[in-house]
Formats: sequence, structure tokens, C-alpha cells
Amino acid sequence: MSRETVAARKKRITKINKILAEIHPDAQTALSHRSPLQLLVATILSAQCTDERVNQVTKTLFKKYKTVGDYAVTDPEILQEDIRSTGFFRNKAKSIQGCCRALLENHNGKVPKSLEELVKLPGIGRKTANVVLGSAYGIVSGIVVDTHVSRLAQRMGFTKQKDPVKIEADLMKLLPEDEWIAFSHRMIFHGRRVCKARKPDCVNCAVGKLCPSFTP
Repeated sequence: MSRETVAARKKRITKINKILAEIHPDAQTALSHRSPLQLLVATILSAQCTDERVNQVTKTLFKKYKTVGDYAVTDPEILQEDIRSTGFFRNKAKSIQGCCRALLENHNGKVPKSLEELVKLPGIGRKTANVVLGSAYGIVSGIVVDTHVSRLAQRMGFTKQKDPVKIEADLMKLLPEDEWIAFSHRMIFHGRRVCKARKPDCVNCAVGKLCPSFTP
């Protein structure tokens, strides 16, 4: 990566993005939701938890808690039990309630449509804000950097950073803004299906020839 120019990286990431679009045409958020609030809650629950597990939990959760107020006024211990199987349930319940109370107090119970306002909410960082803005509102605010995007960006030689915010900054410099949302979905799908954490399937990877970590 050190000898590759920025122009060369831009050209390579453009090719990779195009290929990923072809092999993962179904790439989108895997978190089931029908509203910005549901996606916000699901994304909080997804920390250190699989999307499949989150979707199992929210299938019941979203029937019980339908409004911001429902989350805000419920007994914390009851909410903790409702989300227990997602792990770190005490912290997640605290974040959900704190966030929903802030929405009631400062945003008339509505999920805001700006990164600046979202990251001010309790328990909400850039990743969650980007997910909500991109998938719930179609607003481009950045690139979602989860564990898959982080891993692949490093393997593909697009960053040397470990911090998600710094990785996001490196990726945003290489891609046009109108590709940020789709690129992150494609990278996540590729990370789940092909470039897995423990055993990447380099032999069957469609972008292997463009990846410096390719191992035949």
C-alpha cells in the first residue's frame, strides 16, 4: 500500500466496487425495520451481536414498543429482559432509553435527519448515525464501518488505520459521495459471504486479483 499512489488506489477501489455491485446485487441493510426509529433501535442492538439474532429479538420487540414514548417510560429492567439475548443488554437498554428520551425532549419524538444531531443522542456514534441516515432516509453522511468493512478495507490495502472513524475518512477520500452508502453494504455482504474473518475464500473471490492480500 505504501508505494501505491492515491490515484492508483482510487482506480482500484472503483474496479472493486463495480465488481462487488455485480456479485452482490442484493446488498442492503440486513436489519429488519419499518421506520427510522426501528432501525435506530436495531442498530443499537446489533453491537457485538449478529443481525440474525437482532431480527429475532426485534420481531417481538417492535410489536411491544411502537413509539419513542414506549421505550422512554418502560421499566429499565423489563426492557433489559426483552433484549437480553443480544448481549450487553444493560448498556443497550440504557442507550435506547436515553436516546428515546432525548428524542422526546429535543426532537418532538422524531429521529433527526442530520449526522450532527444524531451523534448528540445518548449511545449514538457515527456508525449508527450513518446506518440510520443511509438506510432509513437515503441521506449520504459517510461510510458505515463495521467489523466487515474494517477488515476488508485493511486487507484490500485501502487503509492502515484501526480506528473506524479514521478508516471511514480514508475510504471517503477514495470514493465519490454517491457510492458511499452502496459501497458499505457491498463490503459487508462480501465480508459475510467470501472474505470471512478466520478463513477468507481467496480462491473464489471475484476481486482477488485486485487485492494485495490475495492468497491462492
